[in-house]
This record gives sequence, C-alpha cells and structure tokens, in this order.
Amino acid sequence: MTWLVLIVRLTGASSRHRVAVWRELRRIGAAPVSQGVWTVPDTPHFQGSLTKVQELAAKGAGDVIVLSTASTGAPGQEAVATAFRTLRLEEWKEFSADCGKFEVEIAKEIRIEKFTLAELEEEEQSLERLRRWHRDLKSRDVLELAEATAAEEHLKNCVARLEEYADMVYARLHNDGAPVEPGSADSGRG
Repeated sequence: MTWLVLIVRLTGASSRHRVAVWRELRRIGAAPVSQGVWTVPDTPHFQGSLTKVQELAAKGAGDVIVLSTASTGAPGQEAVATAFRTLRLEEWKEFSADCGKFEVEIAKEIRIEKFTLAELEEEEQSLERLRRWHRDLKSRDVLELAEATAAEEHLKNCVARLEEYADMVYARLHNDGAPVEPGSADSGRG
C-alpha cells in the first residue's frame, strides 16, 4: 500500500486556524507521524478529504504539502503505516469500550426496572451515535484490522441488548405497569 504524507505548515497562523486544521485531519482519520506531519493511505476516500484540510490551512496563511510514498518496502514507509495502524487500533479500542458502557447502561435500566419510553428513546439515540461512529471508523479502516471485526460484533450485541430492552418497555406499557421479567417480554410492539 502506498501512503500520502502530509506536511502541514502553519507558521504564524492563529491558534484558531491550527485547531481547525488539526480537527479536520482527525475527522478524516489522518494519523500523526510527528509534529506537523500526518499520514493517510493513498486511496480515493482519503484523497478526496484533503481538499478541506488544504483550504483550512490556506485560511491560516499556511499550506499542506502532500507527498506519496514509493512502493512497499521504501525506507520510512513502515513508520508511516505503523502510525496509521496504531491510531486505528486506539479508535477501535475506544469504540469497543463505549459499546461496553452502553451494554452496562442497558443492564442497569433493566435492573432498576426503568421501562419508560423516554429512557428507551435516550438509549436509541446512544445506539445511533455508536452506529455513526462505527460507520466513520469503518470508512477509515483500509487495513481491515481484526479489531474492526470484533467491534462490529460488539455493536451487534448492543443492538440485541437494546431490542431486548425495547421489548420490556413495550411489554410494561401494554401490561399497564406490571413487572416484566427479562426475556419474558413478547416481541410484538404495536
């Protein structure tokens, strides 16, 4: 795989412009290699994202030099690939941790029998945030890391936990507040 090395030069730019460039680089999934140097795989997805980074740098009277690495095995290429891989692994780890927090939250709501539509809506919003985050991470993970597969399974478990919780909420509503046993809720949501 070839890589794009981005040399960001913002000497004298206000901190507002530096932060805007930094945020955009993080948003597109660029990995820092050293101060002012970032990397992304040389793919259409990442190439298309660089225009905004360059525009933001220009607003701060700076620029972005984009260099393409030589073919596999070129000196320094492993360091660039390692920086990108390390960042992706950290992101998948953080995502999986948030999935775990979501599952704990659902378990708590079941334990305290908080079977309300308001709580269900809040949990649905949390799951949707996880889904968006997963899509973003997946779009950047051109390395197809095993951690991505594990995170996808974790997300599926979150979906299943929320469906179980939703069944309990709807069962409680249809039973006029009668207690609901985990696993005993009927799946009809009418």
